Amino acid sequence: MDDVLRPLLVIGGTITLTLLIGWLIDRTLRVADARHGETRIWGLLRRCQLPLQVLLASAAVQVTYDLFDLQLRRNDVVHSVLATVTIAAAAWLAIRVADAVAENVLTRYAARTDDQARVRQFRTQLVMLRRVVTSVLAVVAAAVAILLVFPSLRALGTSLLASAGVIGIIAGVAAQSMLGNLFAGLQVAFGDSVKIGDTVVVEGEWGTVEEISLAFLTIRIWDDRRLTMPVSYFNSKPYENWSRGGHEITGTVFLHLDHTTPVAELRKHLQEFLLGRKDWDGRSWSLVITDTTPTTIQVRAAMSARNADDVWTLRCAVREELIAWLRDNHPYALPRVATGPAATPPFLEK
Repeated sequence: MDDVLRPLLVIGGTITLTLLIGWLIDRTLRVADARHGETRIWGLLRRCQLPLQVLLASAAVQVTYDLFDLQLRRNDVVHSVLATVTIAAAAWLAIRVADAVAENVLTRYAARTDDQARVRQFRTQLVMLRRVVTSVLAVVAAAVAILLVFPSLRALGTSLLASAGVIGIIAGVAAQSMLGNLFAGLQVAFGDSVKIGDTVVVEGEWGTVEEISLAFLTIRIWDDRRLTMPVSYFNSKPYENWSRGGHEITGTVFLHLDHTTPVAELRKHLQEFLLGRKDWDGRSWSLVITDTTPTTIQVRAAMSARNADDVWTLRCAVREELIAWLRDNHPYALPRVATGPAATPPFLEK
């Protein structure tokens, strides 16, 4: 009975003590967050409570397991499991701390500048760095767990390291596409060609860059669909980035009208209509004839807006307003289909 009760009491007491320590650390972080409102780091670090609790518990149980000379069945298995949990919890805690620091740095940077393009660029770079750090920590934790916790696999690890050159060449050839996307992702993140939050047109689809990973880029299309593409696409093919150099954009509306259209009056009405629109930023506007055919003329109305969303709304409103104004005031200006009889050639009249 003592062989069962004693380990349960020791391990239970150790876990209870670690839970108490974790709770005290969380309370301390909460107080620090309340006192220092100028930074979010203390509140963000509270997200590390769970991995910290697991790390403290697994490490403390290992110490007490040896300190109190607890003898359980499958002794080596218990040690291996505890060591593996400790290594995994340490990597988990490091990832959470890195995420908290990165988010706090981004928040402070966004508060110091009004340039949203730089904020989006910095956020993209931080996201990529966080993904790289997470991948590296996961690989390192797995390698440490395999080589240190399981002694029987050390010889295998040594032989693998000895043949790392050959394996590297084979893996490089086999994973050429994956590695290409990986380096393309880093190039996109630090090359400033496309950032999270940019408005782009890719393969005829208009949307906003929602996420950039090490291999893929996700675009939220205007109708809430998600377009996922390999990052290497943005280094090898052309695409439109409407946010490059600023969010301001000029939209156009094309109308096919009759030759008798009063263009001067239509231009004046467009100006009056734009003056009453909040989505027009006031930078520029125009209305000109850009083409003519035997039956119609092509009129282009151009107007500027603060961003892609505003220019889409403004284009639709201008198109609807100009057509309605012509219909109500100058219906003859709308294109018509000629239905008169065709002229007879002179040689057929006889």
